[in-house]
Amino acid sequence: MDIILLERIEKLGSIGDVVNVKDGYARNFLLPNKKALRANEANKKVFEANRERLEKDNAERRGEAEKSGEKIAGAEVVLIRASSNSGQLYGSVTVRDIVDGLAAQGHEVSKKQVILGHPIKTLGVFEVLVRLHAEVDITVKANVARSDDEAELQRQGVDVMKAMFDEEQAEGTGGFTEAVDPTLEPGEIPADMLEGGEEATDETEA
Repeated sequence: MDIILLERIEKLGSIGDVVNVKDGYARNFLLPNKKALRANEANKKVFEANRERLEKDNAERRGEAEKSGEKIAGAEVVLIRASSNSGQLYGSVTVRDIVDGLAAQGHEVSKKQVILGHPIKTLGVFEVLVRLHAEVDITVKANVARSDDEAELQRQGVDVMKAMFDEEQAEGTGGFTEAVDPTLEPGEIPADMLEGGEEATDETEA
């Protein structure tokens, strides 16, 4: 389907461009959200008659988004979550969590504006894209940790999970260590490991 863009759409074009898109994309997203018009002769005339106003409105919205972006850009949302020892979350961090975290700091954004490719399922600091306007993108951070102390360490650039793993290795808890009986000769089998215990030992000596 040929459409006329009413705003810049990433990978498609800018306001006023006539582009061809899949029918489903046009009917289900672009047209109902008033991001485009069908590119028929009547709509082309209407668009050209209103181009100046549309471009002016778009510029004003972009300016407002840029001002908001200056306040929000670089904001950090700390999200305390339970996780396994490997850092896998019991659950996940979603767009709603990011929106609520920003709102708590006085930054109002909608779920549609937060671009999160997939839910966050591990501990760490993640950059999240927020699209305030078709031409204004900013980045915020999601600091996912098990406690405020760990969040602070991650803020400083510390890999908490790696530090924990290294500590376990240093303490020797990273693997299984068999206890050694100092009274045994090298290669000698402890009596309690033989079948029958002491009886088996007596029979051997007899």
